[in-house]
Amino acid sequence: MNAAKACPAILIAAPASGQGKTTVSAALARLHARAGRRVRAFKCGPDFLDPMWLELATGQPVHNIDLWMTGEADVRARLHAAAQDADLIIVEGVMGLFDGEPSAADLARRFGLPVLAVIDASAMAGTFGALAFGLQHYRPGLPWAGVLANRVAGDRHARMLEEALAGEEGQGPSPWLGAVMRDAAFALPERHLGLTMASELSDAMARLDAAADALAATPLGQLDAAGLQRWAVSFDAPLHAAPVAPLLAGKTVVVARDAAFCFIYQSNLDTLEALGARLVFFSPLANDPMPDGDAVWLPGGYPELHAPALSAASRTQAGLLAHVQAARPVWAECGGMMLLFEELVDAQGEPHAMWGLLPGRVSMQKRLAGLGPQQLTLGAGALRGHTFHYSRCETALEPVAQTVSARGATAGSGEAVYQLGAVRASYFHAWMASCPQATAALFLPGVL
Repeated sequence: MNAAKACPAILIAAPASGQGKTTVSAALARLHARAGRRVRAFKCGPDFLDPMWLELATGQPVHNIDLWMTGEADVRARLHAAAQDADLIIVEGVMGLFDGEPSAADLARRFGLPVLAVIDASAMAGTFGALAFGLQHYRPGLPWAGVLANRVAGDRHARMLEEALAGEEGQGPSPWLGAVMRDAAFALPERHLGLTMASELSDAMARLDAAADALAATPLGQLDAAGLQRWAVSFDAPLHAAPVAPLLAGKTVVVARDAAFCFIYQSNLDTLEALGARLVFFSPLANDPMPDGDAVWLPGGYPELHAPALSAASRTQAGLLAHVQAARPVWAECGGMMLLFEELVDAQGEPHAMWGLLPGRVSMQKRLAGLGPQQLTLGAGALRGHTFHYSRCETALEPVAQTVSARGATAGSGEAVYQLGAVRASYFHAWMASCPQATAALFLPGVL
């Protein structure tokens, strides 16, 4: 068994969403990666979009870590593995530092990750110090790295913010790690589900380089390899994991992957391969012919942004229909499920004919229709995951199963799981490594 391994590590958090965590995390990663250092990044909590930016910045795969969804043992194993050859580990937090159960703060305390608080200081001065002090001291035992002011108006504003950190007499300063000025050159654009995908922007790397350049002028950005050692963390070796039974050995799982179906955790692909499956990819958006396979996975994404093209993808549609008529399983989650209904009504109220493998319609809403960690219990075991969608479905189908919120049955009704013949579908996004046996059941014939 490997021994504990030390590596500089930092958890980048904020008092709320929208403060600039992803920009700062990616900028710091890019700054050190282009200096030749080996940077590994992780995203706290369920998220598909932020990891895409972190992967662009580091040039390395980015995994999600979460004490509930992925589990403490998985987090320990991933951090320990990253520490073997990394010069810096960056963990981007989720929502506000203390939001959620468990929160980013809980993760920091459990693994000793020093917290860097990124605060949007665009509309504050002295209150910046009070907010930083509160974040640092709200929970005892929270490892602390310091504070970075974001979206600052200028040098004078920055000096006011730094002075505000002195706080009340005797309280001691919260380490000042600098100010990043407001600049549209490195703003990361957003839409209804979060950040725009890095792959959709031709200037994505230029934006990261501009953000890295801005960060390089701060005390945080001026830390070299020796300076980073102040945040060295010792990561314990993981316990020996039980082997995954090859329940999908000899099976080919066909996976949709393109700009419309892009919400794919790398861990899910790894789990399917650990189960013995061979993975083949295709693009419904490109109207690819359907590859031959034993099962199909239609992951989430943005079908609502590509509804006309998907409506016209008759060759892929015919191939999927033939697959279903041959009684071969389909697992469709969130955006993948939206594709299978008879109609999709976009955010402008325009109806689009979809593929009609499920009766009913889905309609985009202006407000979130589902959000939060969820668990799906099947005969083979319980899968953990989450839900995050702006659409609602209307269907005559009766659910064959229902997810339950991680916060308890009283916290929400959960998400319906539908089955019609070989098609299984839900708004639920599964974290497949949480129960490989239940994952295999999604891709094998039979009733869930």
